[in-house]
Amino acid sequence: MSPYTALILLVAAERLAELVTARRNAGWSRRLGGREFGGGHYPVMVLLHTGLLAGCLAETAWAHRPFLPALGWPMLALALAAQALRWWCIATLGPRWNTRVIVVPGLPLVTGGPYRLFAHPNYVAVVVEGAALPLVHTAWLTALGFTLLNLPLLAVRLRCENRALGLATGPAPAVAGATP
Repeated sequence: MSPYTALILLVAAERLAELVTARRNAGWSRRLGGREFGGGHYPVMVLLHTGLLAGCLAETAWAHRPFLPALGWPMLALALAAQALRWWCIATLGPRWNTRVIVVPGLPLVTGGPYRLFAHPNYVAVVVEGAALPLVHTAWLTALGFTLLNLPLLAVRLRCENRALGLATGPAPAVAGATP
C-alpha cells in the first residue's frame, strides 16, 4: 500500500468517526427539539465527499500521477491544517456539531473558537481539503472536479444553514438528561 493510499484510507476512517459523532449529536439535538433543514441536499453532499476520496485514489492509479515533493508536501500540510480546523470546529460546537443542518431553537450562536474568526470555518476546511488532498499526489482533475462541483453545493448549504440559524429563536427547551 502506498503512503498516499494510506493517507486517503485514514481520511476515510476519520469521515466514519465524524458520522458516528454526527449521529450521536443529532440524537442530542432532536431530544432538545432540534429541527433539521436542507435534508434534500445531504445525499448529494455525501456522494460528492465520497467521490473526492475515490477520485484521489482512482486518478493517481489510472493516470499514474506522481508525487511531486514541491507540490505534495505543502498540500499535505494544508490538508492536515484543514483536518485540524475541522476538529477545532467539532470541539468548539460540542454536541451541536453535525454533518446535517440541525438547529435547536433558543440556543445562542456559538461565537468562540474558530467561530470568533469567521462564520463558517468548517466550510473553509472543506474547501481547502477538497483542493489540497488530491494535490498531495498531483490528482489535479479530482481537485478541480471536486472544487467546481462543491461550489454550487456549498452555496446551497450556506443559504440553508444561515436560514436555519436565523429561524432559531425563542427559549431553549429544558429536557432532563439531554447530554451528549
